Amino acid sequence: MSTTPTTRLILEILLPHLKIAAAYANFLQPKIAALPAKEQGKNFFTAALTDADVAIQNLVEVVLLGTFPEIRFFGEEYESSNNTKYFRATELGSEGDYLVTLDPIDGTKFYMDGHSNYQIILSILNSDDFEAVIAISPAQNVYFYALRGEGAFKGTLEMSLEACAPLQIISAKPCILLGWGMNAIAPLLKDRYKVIDIATDYSSDIQIPNLNGILSGDLSGAVIKSGKFIDSAALAFIAKEAGWIVTTVDGSPLPPLHTCKNYSLPGLIVADSKSVHQDLLKAMQSLAV
Repeated sequence: MSTTPTTRLILEILLPHLKIAAAYANFLQPKIAALPAKEQGKNFFTAALTDADVAIQNLVEVVLLGTFPEIRFFGEEYESSNNTKYFRATELGSEGDYLVTLDPIDGTKFYMDGHSNYQIILSILNSDDFEAVIAISPAQNVYFYALRGEGAFKGTLEMSLEACAPLQIISAKPCILLGWGMNAIAPLLKDRYKVIDIATDYSSDIQIPNLNGILSGDLSGAVIKSGKFIDSAALAFIAKEAGWIVTTVDGSPLPPLHTCKNYSLPGLIVADSKSVHQDLLKAMQSLAV
């Protein structure tokens, strides 16, 4: 009987292939041509779809099916993939029956516009919480990863997992990122922080922090309307393992993943300190008054 591979083993085997995917994404960025949008709607970030998204997911799927054929897998581009049907399952399993998720290009709009702060994010989920996340920034030659209860780490793309150093986010800028649909609290924060509203402040010409700015020190906090397993919740997990405070928008602890729907946690507050967390929590509470 086959045994469940450890999360570190899964990361170790996938890392060389993810580095190849990173080199491919970096090479393709200036040449990219957008495919037809996945959906119509106001959120142009979720509508962006490129050749790189599909190709990188296909690469990871081939490696997983060839190495861990019994593992569960959910990739963002499941509708465009010919491999989805070959996986045993695409949803969360029972305790110890891991689900691997992938956002092949997190920040596709950033990627298409030539910005450097896009990422490839791969996660390993248990029934209750994340077990591991690796987030690669191809254009910045850096990657971050975290293992449950073991902390978060940072290294260049030349480094192995073991060679990476513990992630220390020191002197984060007094800057808050508001995710899509969270702009109502901006006026309550602007006296203390620079506030970036992703829906109105995004520029094709001038790069602004994406949520991964929480890992680079460009942000001291963020408020996200929905913590998708494949991207924002995964980055929040890395931040939490690095010592940040992560709660729901009402200040509650995060619920077990198996209680969530649509591969998403509820809204998230991510903060580098108790004071920043309290400021963001008070701003959210004021909306309910």
